[in-house]
Amino acid sequence: MAANSVSHCFSLSIIMLFLYLQLIHCNVTYDRKAIAIDGQKRILFAGSIHYPRSTPEMWEGLIQKAKNGGLDVIDTYVFWNLHEPSPGNYNFEGRYDLVQFIKLVKKAGLYVHLRIGPYICGEWNFGGFPVWLKYVPGISFRTDNEPFKKAMAKFTQKIVQMMKDENLFESQGGPIILSQIENEYEPESKLYGPAGKAYVKWAAKMAVGLNTGVPWVMCKEYDAPDPVINTCNGFYCDYFSPNKPYKPTLWTEAWTGWFSDFGGPNYQRPVEDLAFAVARFIQKGGSFVNYYMYHGGTNFGRTAGGPFITTSYDYDAPIDEYGLIRQPKYDHLKELHKAVKLCEKALLNSDPNIVILGSYEKAHVFYSESGGCAAFLSNYNLRSNAKVTFNNMHYNLPRWSISILPDCQNVVFNTAKVGPKASRVQMVPTNVKIESWETFNEDVHSVDDESSMTVKGLLEQLNITRDTSDYLWYTTSVRISSSESFLRKGTPLTLSIQTAGHGIHVFINGQLSGSAFGTQQKRKFSFTKNINLHPGENKISILSIAVGLPNIGPHFETWNIGVQGSVVLHGLDEGKKDLTWQKWSYKVGLKGEADNLSSPNSIPSIVWTRGSLETLKHPLTWYKAFFNAPGGDDPLALDMSGMGKGQVWINGESIGRYWTISVNGNCTGCSYVGAFRQTKCHFGCGGPTQQWYHVPRSWLKPTRNSLVVFEEIGGDASKISIVKRLTTTDK
Repeated sequence: MAANSVSHCFSLSIIMLFLYLQLIHCNVTYDRKAIAIDGQKRILFAGSIHYPRSTPEMWEGLIQKAKNGGLDVIDTYVFWNLHEPSPGNYNFEGRYDLVQFIKLVKKAGLYVHLRIGPYICGEWNFGGFPVWLKYVPGISFRTDNEPFKKAMAKFTQKIVQMMKDENLFESQGGPIILSQIENEYEPESKLYGPAGKAYVKWAAKMAVGLNTGVPWVMCKEYDAPDPVINTCNGFYCDYFSPNKPYKPTLWTEAWTGWFSDFGGPNYQRPVEDLAFAVARFIQKGGSFVNYYMYHGGTNFGRTAGGPFITTSYDYDAPIDEYGLIRQPKYDHLKELHKAVKLCEKALLNSDPNIVILGSYEKAHVFYSESGGCAAFLSNYNLRSNAKVTFNNMHYNLPRWSISILPDCQNVVFNTAKVGPKASRVQMVPTNVKIESWETFNEDVHSVDDESSMTVKGLLEQLNITRDTSDYLWYTTSVRISSSESFLRKGTPLTLSIQTAGHGIHVFINGQLSGSAFGTQQKRKFSFTKNINLHPGENKISILSIAVGLPNIGPHFETWNIGVQGSVVLHGLDEGKKDLTWQKWSYKVGLKGEADNLSSPNSIPSIVWTRGSLETLKHPLTWYKAFFNAPGGDDPLALDMSGMGKGQVWINGESIGRYWTISVNGNCTGCSYVGAFRQTKCHFGCGGPTQQWYHVPRSWLKPTRNSLVVFEEIGGDASKISIVKRLTTTDK
């Protein structure tokens, strides 16, 4: 018995030692050169794919394409407002199933960088914060404020515990190798002063105290406290160095393009410049690059922030909004990744020896412990190609480019030399017929009767709607005496309205008088227009419209939207009449929203009307029709070019906001040479910023799919069509 007992104890000891070694083996660490996984330092290429900006049916394909493109890591934000829509009530289903998304990444053999934030910016509604957070008593966002810190810590702990429960951290054998706390705080920190510094220290201590077994990062935060790693975001990060010499140089957002706002251009970042930027970063000593975005996807529903951000979040990424590979960006970056990995041992075992080859030309040379050599030959000249001599060999360097030589002799990749493949995108009509159109008009006359409250003065929109709707009605009345001289003269009055944004439609006695909108650059705007009033009581109704809540800026929780200035009538006998502080009635949302007209299963109290669409172009009109799904598996979209502005649903799922406002940009050309900024490489001038709206295949049934459109301004719904997206590649 004693011998068996000893043998049993010895076996248990071996098992326990093995498990302990496994735990140590799986820890993620870092030194000044790189992140080390299982004790092995790595140069890592990552790509941002945001799970709610696509569908679960798309996730596996997107992840596999990322892997095939040479990525090691998938990067995603965590979206607090999706997961906790009301305090303590959580949602991790469907597009919000974070655990399933991470498990699919693990299945593909890739790692995860989990950017918990929970502030994310991301051109996302309210920067990812749930709107209820704004109304926690005494709260002030992103500073040394106890109510905010309590809520932030609770959500962060919730996410970390979910990951631990599913064994998803690398320290548990899972794929998560990095986590992020906060996001791009440094640009705001100066405005917060000492409270901002205290908040950063608290956030770092809180995160590290959660004991995930993997490093934490803070992007764009130079004061990131140890052991948190500060990282770089931007178009270029070769200038960046971490705040301590023992931390690695990480680039958490290498911007592959730029986001679009309604009325602005679409952007394309040439892949030659993107590859050049990444090679510059690697030759400087960088060891982690995350492409933001690798797949941008779609801002479904009312998730786009900004405001004024388009429903498309394509970002000119290597995988386009629809999940199709974009060439030559995808393959050129794939070849870059291969070339860098060939240099990995040398890059991680030495600092560069810099050799001057000319006025604009340099060589960064690295040596491995085994005697291997790798070199990066650069030409920063904006105008001229160069011929240089390195190691007694001659090399031709195109302008604004870097050549990679894994053996210090043979060029395997040059950032400016792109293969002949280029994607040609076509939006091809399908044979699908959208049939059985019906309509319902919002009754502006009844708005005052259905108002939820009446008070003196103008109220801030978000305080009333709590973001349950984009829309808020402001209604008041004006009594005009029959003796007013302007009536006898037949001259109109002038109505002026000052707003905090984002848009308004003005109705006088139930008739649309005019509309006005701000822009992403200038949210606040004025409305001034001549109006006609009659003797007696006149009703003025203003439909105020939000186009996404702010997502960035100091204390953006205090920013106002809605009619927040003066409302004044000019031209009366007494000169002007200020309506600002008289009684106003308020009604949240639309009748069609209250009756859930977007849902195919709703039983509305209203009656849809069948009729000819050619003559029906009224504002505030709901449209409903049905269609059968087109065959095949090509990605699909709605062509909304015949419409104005509104929202659209298919089978009750919100495709998002649409707006066919024309592009305001400078589409004069695009060169890869020279530093890329948002002022370069504009496309789409002459047409709407966004014409096509992604329809996920998984949202469709074989037959009788419901299409519901709410049109604010007036459009021709008969011109809406289903198209499929095809890409061909030049040989």
